[in-house]
Amino acid sequence: MHGSRLTQLPTAHELPSLLPREGAAAPGWLPAAERGGVMRAAAAAAGPAHGWDSRGAAGEGSAAQRSAAERAAEARAAARARLTMAGLRESLLKAIWHAFTALDLDRSGKVSKSQLKVLSHNLCTVLNVPHDPVALEEHFRDDDEGPVSNQGYMPYLNKFILEKVQGNFDKVEFNRMCWTLCARKNLTKSPLLISDEDAFKVWVIFNFLSEDKYPLAIVPEEIEYLLKKLTEAMGVGSQQEQFEHNKMSLGTNQEGLSAWELIELIGSGHFSKGMDRQTVSMAINEVFNELILDELKQGYMLKKGHRRKNWTERWFVLKPNIISYYVGEDLKDKKGDIMLNENCCVESLPDKDGKKCLFLIKCLDKSFEISASDKKKKQEWIQAIQTAVNLLRTGCPPPHKEARQKRKELRQKLQAEQEELERQMKELQIANENKQQELETVRKQLEEAAARAAEEEKKRLQTQMDLQDRFSMELEREKMVRQKMEQQVAQKSSELKQYLQRVCELEEMYKQLQDALEDEKQARQDEETVRKLQARLLEEESAKRAELEKWHLQQQQTIQMTEAEKQELETQRIIKERALQVAMQQLEQLELERKQALEQYEGVIKKLEVAANKTKSWKDKVAHHEGLIRLIEPGSKNPHLITNWGPAAFTEAELEQREKSWKGKKTTSEFEMRTSLIQHLEVPPSNLVVLPY
Repeated sequence: MHGSRLTQLPTAHELPSLLPREGAAAPGWLPAAERGGVMRAAAAAAGPAHGWDSRGAAGEGSAAQRSAAERAAEARAAARARLTMAGLRESLLKAIWHAFTALDLDRSGKVSKSQLKVLSHNLCTVLNVPHDPVALEEHFRDDDEGPVSNQGYMPYLNKFILEKVQGNFDKVEFNRMCWTLCARKNLTKSPLLISDEDAFKVWVIFNFLSEDKYPLAIVPEEIEYLLKKLTEAMGVGSQQEQFEHNKMSLGTNQEGLSAWELIELIGSGHFSKGMDRQTVSMAINEVFNELILDELKQGYMLKKGHRRKNWTERWFVLKPNIISYYVGEDLKDKKGDIMLNENCCVESLPDKDGKKCLFLIKCLDKSFEISASDKKKKQEWIQAIQTAVNLLRTGCPPPHKEARQKRKELRQKLQAEQEELERQMKELQIANENKQQELETVRKQLEEAAARAAEEEKKRLQTQMDLQDRFSMELEREKMVRQKMEQQVAQKSSELKQYLQRVCELEEMYKQLQDALEDEKQARQDEETVRKLQARLLEEESAKRAELEKWHLQQQQTIQMTEAEKQELETQRIIKERALQVAMQQLEQLELERKQALEQYEGVIKKLEVAANKTKSWKDKVAHHEGLIRLIEPGSKNPHLITNWGPAAFTEAELEQREKSWKGKKTTSEFEMRTSLIQHLEVPPSNLVVLPY
């Protein structure tokens, strides 16, 4: 069957050679053509770091135009990128190794081709790498003698998958895929005190802390480190006696524990006595977030909005290059991110608007105001964010990765010293054996000489005794030398223990000094902030004082102008009052004249009434008299106007003309009187009332 073809799995010696170290040759298990390609790729990758381009020496001129600082920065960035990619491939390879071993059900070292196809497709999917099934077919093409598997799966994995990884994938999803393949086969059937999700997180932590040797194992020092982290997360505190007891129990297995043994050790509850499952699960999750997800700190704080300026509680998660905040600690509803870079800074703020424990995160595009629950949390967050920014500026890895690298280097150094001691012991043992062989040879020679020269036994007896005494002294001397060497070895062992203890003390002292340095830096920053604030207040006070003096001068000028205007208005008021008095006098005079005119008018009216009464009685008499004596005469054709004294001597037209003339004269006199009053009183004409005469 085509699906049953088997492919040779990589051995434990081949797996470490998958990732070529910097400066190392191409892996020996690759074909000659692939080894040449790897070397050319390595040379091309290292070329730009040294200022060389594809044109060789011709690129030296273009590289020389750049400054030395730029070239050094580019070289450091390229080196960090190569180290990052190498570490990423190394971590990916550990998880893939578990998947490989899980697919080998009968432990024969071979896996069917169909399983490799499914595995490759899944790897390309979770790693966001384009999958090329044709390349897998060509890599494992068959011949007449059966499947070709001598190259193994590693060259294909390195060339078509790992070299295309860019880091834009979900690491948790990748680890979960590999965990799904290997957990069912290797996980113990006995009930554990931790859930499957917690076992998965312990498995991922194992891959992070395990040594770069296959089969993978975690050394006792890293086990102790992990268990200390778990107990600290559970709030139990240090259990040094318990750790020493378990180190002694693990001492029989110098290679350490496998992933499944570590899961069984933690899941058995031996290190979490008295703790419930939820506490253990929270501790595992906290250690997982710190070591795997690079979460430096997390917790609830208040954040001020940019638009509505309201304060909302958010769950903040700090990573080396980003701060994410969510609605709750379940991380389901993400509200935003604060991108960190080497230009960011964090500073403390004074309490305001009823909010305490404030600090400010300044970025290039915007700033964020945060309120912690207390001063301790505020100081911890400021220190953690400043540490993350400093790591970005220096290009250093996160603290837990740097500590892991230091522990690894320390173990390598101690191992090298131990190997050196073992080498010296072997040399001493070889020298001792050589001496014993020489002594044995001399003894045989003496026996042969005694056999050959029996007749001279008495003569040479003394010589032989002397030789024996001399050799006895040499033996004693050799024994003393050996005892001294053993004492030196014991002394070296005690010195090694003291050295390890001193290293622990130095690490603790380094942490204390680092904390003190951070406190001093924060104090200096606070002092500088206060000094800048005082300087700004003095500047604002001087500016306000100058502005107040300017306003004082303007007020004085305004008061002077107001006084001048007031005097002018007072003069005009006096003039108008005088004019008003004159007008009032004239008005009183006019009023007096009007009263006199009214009195005269009333007298004239009375006289007219008396005259009219007299005239009426007289007209009646005349009419009666004329009516009796007038003769009837022919009358005029035009009607005659009749006055009180009889027929009028004028016509009706003449009367109308006289009335018009009289009305015109009356109107003219009234207008002239109003005009004279307006000129005296200086009031609008519409406000005057015409007084009748």
